[in-house]
Amino acid sequence: MTFDFQGRRVIVAGGSKGIGRAIALGFARAGAHVSVCARGQASLNALAGEASDEGLALHVAPCDIADKTALEAYLQTALGELGGLDVLVNCASAFGREDNEEGWLSSVEVDLMGTVRAGHVCLPALKETGGTIINIASIAALHASTRTAPYAAIKAAVAHYTGSLAVAMAPYKVRVNGIAPGSIEFPGGIWDQARQHNPELYNRIRGGIPFERLGTPEEVANVALFLASDLASWITGQTLVVDGGQVLS
Repeated sequence: MTFDFQGRRVIVAGGSKGIGRAIALGFARAGAHVSVCARGQASLNALAGEASDEGLALHVAPCDIADKTALEAYLQTALGELGGLDVLVNCASAFGREDNEEGWLSSVEVDLMGTVRAGHVCLPALKETGGTIINIASIAALHASTRTAPYAAIKAAVAHYTGSLAVAMAPYKVRVNGIAPGSIEFPGGIWDQARQHNPELYNRIRGGIPFERLGTPEEVANVALFLASDLASWITGQTLVVDGGQVLS
């Protein structure tokens, strides 16, 4: 199945690598006008270059999503560049691992408040179009985690907020959903690094997935495109698990 997003306007907040990158390219390949932000200019340039090689145009801009002023400035610029908005994807994560001040604060500012703030800025435009928001959570939100306590707890907050915002926005015909990916592997990502430097952990995680492999960013991006499409017109307030059955084992 192919998706048609011709004429749609999409912002991907945190989209230069991994899942965000795949989502941005997926929407662009489906005909959407896409704006992407991330902290690293080099990775944004690489993404824009890849899109250009395929004949696609992406608006890219560096932005530290933890910085409220910078995030709001980027979003206003992106809204102007796109001329409106149909889809907002909140994909950034600080991946707070350590149960300390730094781990918690980074997760709160990027994963949670980045999501909240982006929604606040973009909702007026989304109300005009009856658009949709997609928040990227994690299966870590579904169970206790001693390895990444801040990340898991804050992703749980993102999933909960997704439902609350969906109810609040229903009168405006704005749908709000989430995706909870399992372990996703891509070059330079945490599981690629684990495969190289911590094979015991990597193999343990892989062995716990019924399909005996980790997922790909594209497999998550396909679900994002579905949730943003008219095929999902009666879905709101849900966080869909995309993990190859990882949470079942």
